[in-house]
Amino acid sequence: MDSVPSTNALIAFVIASILFIQVPGPSLLFTIGRALTVGRREALLSVLGNALGLIAQVLGVALGLGALVAASAAAYTLLKLVGAAYVVYLGIQAIRHRADARRAMESPDEVPASGSTLGSVWTGFLVGATNPKTIVFFAAFLPQFVDPTAPAAPQLLLLGTVFGLLAVCSDSCWALAASRARDWFARKPQRLDRLGVTGGVMMVGLGAGLAATGNTTH
Repeated sequence: MDSVPSTNALIAFVIASILFIQVPGPSLLFTIGRALTVGRREALLSVLGNALGLIAQVLGVALGLGALVAASAAAYTLLKLVGAAYVVYLGIQAIRHRADARRAMESPDEVPASGSTLGSVWTGFLVGATNPKTIVFFAAFLPQFVDPTAPAAPQLLLLGTVFGLLAVCSDSCWALAASRARDWFARKPQRLDRLGVTGGVMMVGLGAGLAATGNTTH
């Protein structure tokens, strides 16, 4: 199978990816914020969407997008600001609707059901697909594990898919842990107002950080 990296390269890639994914960054903070704000189900669906967004980025890298963004300050800045603005918007919405969760617990028939499955996945996808830091990271990181004597695109797609699966496993664990904390607060419904604000502020801060910093973290 000449389009697959060597076993040693795959093992090294998995180890490096696990270490990289555990570094607190946009995807991890977004996952925790979603779990605190909208709960376990939507957070896990957002994790899935985020991973799909990462895989879409890998496809872009395979087609040369990574090199384009890395070389073009304007393209990098535009993509960074789009992703940051969307995360800030989600945070503001969480703050604005901070009382919805409490009202749902106190009068469940008066509050609409939570977002659709597709909507939650799409939310995560947008955040994952518009994070320029991972595009540049993939462009610089993935080629190190590619066999130069074989076609690069299939190898990049395989490595990106593996990275996405690892990210799903890790972020899902964080989402479950954060949602358990949310359930603990929910024993007293009035705590959910402050919880919604906390999650919203976290996402607003994340969005501002995405716009302001150039660090490359997951």
